[in-house]
Amino acid sequence: MTDDETDLATAVDRFLEEADATFDQYEQGYADADATVSVLRSHADDLRDAFEE
Repeated sequence: MTDDETDLATAVDRFLEEADATFDQYEQGYADADATVSVLRSHADDLRDAFEE
C-alpha cells in the first residue's frame, strides 16, 4: 500500500467514525436534522479534500 492509499484509507476511516458519531447524536436527540446534515457535509468536504490531495 502506498502512502497515498494509506492517507486515503485513514481519511475514510475518520469520515466513517465521525459520521457514525453524528448519526448517534441525532438518534439520541442531541441534534436536529439540519445540524446533522451540516455536520455530515463538513465531514464529506474533509474527505473530499483528503482524496484530492
